[in-house]
Amino acid sequence: AEGLQNALWSAGGVPLYHRSDSLSAAFRNLDAQAQTDLTARYEALCAHYKMTPTRNNKGVAHENGSIESAHGHLKGAIRDALLMRGSSDFEDLGAYRAFVDEIVGRRNAYHGKGIAVERPHLQDLPERRSTDFEEVIVTVTSTGGFILRKVFYTVPSRLIGHRLRVRLFDDRLDLFIGGTHLMTLPRGRAKANGKHDQVVNYHHVIHSLRKKPMALLHLVYRDKLFPRAEYRRAFEALATRLPERQACKATVELLSLAHDRNCEAALALELAKILEVGDIPDVGVLRSKFAPDPASLPTVTVRSVSLDSYEALLGSTNKVGEHA
Repeated sequence: AEGLQNALWSAGGVPLYHRSDSLSAAFRNLDAQAQTDLTARYEALCAHYKMTPTRNNKGVAHENGSIESAHGHLKGAIRDALLMRGSSDFEDLGAYRAFVDEIVGRRNAYHGKGIAVERPHLQDLPERRSTDFEEVIVTVTSTGGFILRKVFYTVPSRLIGHRLRVRLFDDRLDLFIGGTHLMTLPRGRAKANGKHDQVVNYHHVIHSLRKKPMALLHLVYRDKLFPRAEYRRAFEALATRLPERQACKATVELLSLAHDRNCEAALALELAKILEVGDIPDVGVLRSKFAPDPASLPTVTVRSVSLDSYEALLGSTNKVGEHA
């Protein structure tokens, strides 16, 4: 829904028909209720834009040939651009999308004359976009999270027991309580073998781990808990050198330090230096290193107020009442 609407608004109009594959692969693993829901939402999307939905004839593989060919050329252009760039690494998903949009924009500009010829034959766009998300209700359990589509998501512990309204987008989840937007979480996907996955933020669970640090040892989502590889490596080094209880406690203290002092990146660099020389992190030393600088703390002077001033105020109030 999101991709189709982006294309329509970019083109500046709506075609009379929207053609898709028969989508048997998409429906094969859905139960009857889910199939009906997906079909109804697709029909509603087409109705919003006044498009007639159509699909390929089963068994006729060549019907979308021109579209699939263009798709293949675009993927080739992206692959070539990545080679010219010299790296496939991007800071985040948004940076990669901007990279792809630039390539698509250049290709659309090349076909601009052909698009301009067809644009007058398109229908007008509606006043607004339709919804490109699915809305579901979840309940936050005592584990400090909820499960949605075979993915466990953590949320702050203060939300335990609350019912949340979730807007499920392709790449994210927007969480609401009532009409108030609480936060946005990255969307996870179940593993290819059908097993559950997790989207974990250590800021959400660190308070619970402080109370029971040994829970870290057998935590199902332990690997997802570490915000950077250096924290995972630190735990492995501590577990090798120290008893299990001490190793878990020290690791939880490191995560707590990153959370409390807002020094996740800087602490990760320090851990990398320690591990590189074969040592294990000393939580006490690191806590001192990342403690606030006393010179940077403001000096607060609290003046004691004489209670006589309150007596004077009460006295003036009484006099005003007598005159009235």
